[in-house]
Amino acid sequence: MGERYFEDFTEGERFVSASATLSEALITEFARDYDPQPFHVDPQAAQESHFGGLIASGFQTMALAFRLFYQADLITACSMGSPGMDKVRWHRPVRPGDAIRSEVEVRELRGSDSKPDRGYGTLAYSVLNQDDEIVMTFTCTLIMRRRPDAQSGAA
Repeated sequence: MGERYFEDFTEGERFVSASATLSEALITEFARDYDPQPFHVDPQAAQESHFGGLIASGFQTMALAFRLFYQADLITACSMGSPGMDKVRWHRPVRPGDAIRSEVEVRELRGSDSKPDRGYGTLAYSVLNQDDEIVMTFTCTLIMRRRPDAQSGAA
């Protein structure tokens, strides 16, 4: 696809990432380090919880969803980080064996008024499992580098 910069995106554009499968080992390893709640780290305790079995941490789901989109090589040239995320929602648990993917829509693009080398993109993530069920949604504002040869100006 080649390097993409701020100018190469359009509002309403949608992208679908590859998928990745979460194993029990990946779920428990992440949770032991970052979210050690019993229903993430202990299969027996998880079975007895209101989830009825082991589930992935929502933070792991979010991190993996971002990684999958990043690995699609759409923002590797332009990403300058993010000032934050909004509307984070976990809709259903992610369980061992689930394969998730990211579907990302460009909701808004705006050029920076003070820094002509960049713009801002509001990206809406929907994270889906192998059954096309939405497991998570969030929006992210991405600071996006303009093409090195681009003129300043609003998008």
